[in-house]
Amino acid sequence: MTTAVRAAPSTAWLPFAEQPGCDGVRLYCLPHAGGSASAYRSWFGRLGPVSVRPVQPPGRETRLRDTPYDRMDRLVPDLTDAVLADTSPDGGTRPYAVYGHSLGALVGFELVREIRRRGGPMPVHLFVSGCAAPDLQEDGEPPVAGMTQDQVVALLRRIGGTPEWMLTDPTVLRMILPPFVADFSVRDSYSYEPLPPLDVPITALAATDDPRAGTADVAGWRDQTTGRFTTHTLTGGHFAVLEQAAVTHRYVDRALRGAFGPQLPGLSATDAREAPVAHH
Repeated sequence: MTTAVRAAPSTAWLPFAEQPGCDGVRLYCLPHAGGSASAYRSWFGRLGPVSVRPVQPPGRETRLRDTPYDRMDRLVPDLTDAVLADTSPDGGTRPYAVYGHSLGALVGFELVREIRRRGGPMPVHLFVSGCAAPDLQEDGEPPVAGMTQDQVVALLRRIGGTPEWMLTDPTVLRMILPPFVADFSVRDSYSYEPLPPLDVPITALAATDDPRAGTADVAGWRDQTTGRFTTHTLTGGHFAVLEQAAVTHRYVDRALRGAFGPQLPGLSATDAREAPVAHH
């Protein structure tokens, strides 16, 4: 049984087929705490030939019956198996990038460090949003695993991004709270290990009114790379990068063009114009 599971480790982690005509860079997209692969489904076809590959953590949607991870050191090795299998399906390696929002940014960072540790092919770019730099994760808040249900619901309201009808429906809460609490346990138990910076360009996206990640803390990601570092700030809250997806796509497109040059087809001239931001 174990052998069968490891024969195709990417199947559960990457539930969506590649979009037709998107045979360029693969962009592995990691969701926020409690989030799912569907958070990035609207990105399909919005980045030219870039193949958007949303990652599905266990405990939600297509993996509802799977037990969610509650620690980073258990999550990352299995995720790494899936990504490496997907980037090199026929022995060759397709260029790829990693995008992570909130908890997904931390997971993406540790994913890239694990790939480096294994000597695997490195991504052409790492995108992080809505997340303080990994060495700046202390926020003084109590662990979510020790909260009552009412306290967890209050936290979800404060962060935003979860419709009110879901927070007031007991049946829905029983479904969404376990992966949310497990995901936050990944974050709450996370311990940053100082290692040499990545030799991978990083783009960090912040938001003006994000209660989880201030702009200065997001800018701290610059210490995690020896390559190019770029930061952008959108106007809005914790989920601004998803709510203003077209703006986010411009920054992703621009960064990947920087890696591959004009041969990477991307957004139209109208869509690719400079997006208004509060801080750049």
